[in-house]
Amino acid sequence: VQGPIKDHVYCWIWRTGQDNSGQSNKILHELDKSKYATINGAARDNEQLIDELRMFLQDKRYLIVIDDIWDEKAWELIKCAFSDNCLGSQVMTTTRIGSISKACCSSGDDIIYQMKPLTDDDSKRLFYKRIFPQGSVCPAELELVSREIFKKCGGVPLAIISIASILDSNSQDQQMKPKYHWDNILGYIGRGLAGGGGAKDMQRILAFSYYDLPSHLKTCLLYLSIFPEDFEIRRDRLIWMWIAEGFLQRGEEETGLFELGVSYFNELANRSLIQPVDVDATGKAKACRVHDMVLDMLCSMSSEQNFATILDGTQQSKSISHSKSRRLSFQNSMSEPTTNLIDATSMPQVRSAVLSFVYISIMQSSLFSVLCVL
Repeated sequence: VQGPIKDHVYCWIWRTGQDNSGQSNKILHELDKSKYATINGAARDNEQLIDELRMFLQDKRYLIVIDDIWDEKAWELIKCAFSDNCLGSQVMTTTRIGSISKACCSSGDDIIYQMKPLTDDDSKRLFYKRIFPQGSVCPAELELVSREIFKKCGGVPLAIISIASILDSNSQDQQMKPKYHWDNILGYIGRGLAGGGGAKDMQRILAFSYYDLPSHLKTCLLYLSIFPEDFEIRRDRLIWMWIAEGFLQRGEEETGLFELGVSYFNELANRSLIQPVDVDATGKAKACRVHDMVLDMLCSMSSEQNFATILDGTQQSKSISHSKSRRLSFQNSMSEPTTNLIDATSMPQVRSAVLSFVYISIMQSSLFSVLCVL
């Protein structure tokens, strides 16, 4: 789809909309990476960035997709840059919230398309394809419970894949899960999504995928909460971060730590908890992304377990002086006033400090006495 579209527009970008901060400068950077190479560190307010974006787009034909908008106010701000220049430009938005989809309609010609869930037949096909080897069929004793499970997934592909990955007979143990395991899953997910369940019901399904992991994989997966939404995480870099944190422990087999990390990465991908990116001809992924709903779950668990503290420049009401913080993730375009609140002397236990799309002028790494990852 991208090829034909790119042939007919001057510029096109796809941005995630769940992150409400710094959208204008990120769009500018995507539109012209050389001209706006330092835009994330520029001291400009939203009004200046909107004006800059409007001027850049005024004589160009463009297609901009803003994916997964959660906040109506964020759209009200950014839409000011997209004036109709009569060149056939288009802005497409996606959201899970009906009221926001209506708010994104600026004229009577705008169309709201509501995604329909998978049919029972398509759900069954996706569920079975993930679990059973090619050419095999579902055993008779599992047909009823499998039907009840994928129906509770409500035709939502992510839910179907998440549950099917737990039951996958192609996993490391290569064994078909016994029927009682299927019954346990059916009982755990409760009413599921069949009755139009909301985000909490979806989180319950995803949480089961997390709790089904062995302990070493839980820690490695939880570590992904430090990365921003839609961030491309390079596999090798991630593995070395795991190693620096001490997450990888050799067993009796003489396997190198990096090779062990590769196996952990592959297992998380096999369980559909991460999405492989940049896959080569041999089927090996050089990077991954985390689905936004999986990331929501990981961030919630990370906060509950005091695993990591995420500072994104939008939570300035919260004190950035966490004496028990072990990992810090600085995300987006944190303003300089925010960085001035970072008191490293009060965070002696910080082991990781990760900066993503951030301009920070005040942070002395020498004050983090046990820092392993920067």
